[in-house]
Amino acid sequence: QVQLVESGGGLVQPGGSLRLSCAASGNIFSINSINTMGWYRQAPGKQRELVVSITSGGTTNYADSVKGRFTISRDNAKNLVYLQMNSLKPDDTAVYYCNGRDYYRDYWGQGTQVTVSS
Repeated sequence: QVQLVESGGGLVQPGGSLRLSCAASGNIFSINSINTMGWYRQAPGKQRELVVSITSGGTTNYADSVKGRFTISRDNAKNLVYLQMNSLKPDDTAVYYCNGRDYYRDYWGQGTQVTVSS
């Protein structure tokens, strides 16, 4: 019904920046039913954790570890969500996943690798 596709990951030096994008496609009525979207990440050997979420009304919820460095934005008209990542640290290295949910179900992207290393 809905597909989420992430892009924008890659290799960056400590202190650098990246912008991740998430595009939603599929049934237009299912897409319109999604009220909350967010970004999760999973590092090797660790559990998947919430990075930030945003509601259709613009309310955001950031993990303490990324506050002041990461910014989420949502373009409802174009079905796009972005994650601007600044001042990146080596411990930000992980696979980043886009997530969307309505009242009944969750949708997940395939993930995009972010590696922060000198």
